[in-house]
Amino acid sequence: MSDAFGMPEGYEFSADRARIDVDRVHRWLSTDAYWAKGRSREKHDTAVASSLNFGVYDTSSGEQVAYARVVTDLALFGWLADVYVEPSVRGKGIGTALAAAVVEHLRPYGLRRLLLATHDAHGVYAKLGFTPLDRPDQWMAQGFE
Repeated sequence: MSDAFGMPEGYEFSADRARIDVDRVHRWLSTDAYWAKGRSREKHDTAVASSLNFGVYDTSSGEQVAYARVVTDLALFGWLADVYVEPSVRGKGIGTALAAAVVEHLRPYGLRRLLLATHDAHGVYAKLGFTPLDRPDQWMAQGFE
């Protein structure tokens, strides 16, 4: 059985920043996430403080098992980032359910666009309606590192 977002039984979604296990999330991202390896704790704390934060928690232990954050102006644009699922619970649909719950959390704001970048999880996000950019030639980026 699962909830409205497809969250597997035994897990719950929360948008409460106070529930985020910041130490655990930093450890996950800085040691295991290809996009964030080596991220300093200072940078991590600043990112958490400046974003909407979401977690998935084991309902029996209360432990956090997944994380995502969104950088947004809450009006027009959002960037879904740092989506991470603890390796021991991968393959249960938690990542897809987390992303679905984040999208639904943002829906009332009427954002015009929610973007993300992924190296290897296109299928997960495609299930939720994410598509490649129609005109990638119109997008540019500035890298500071």
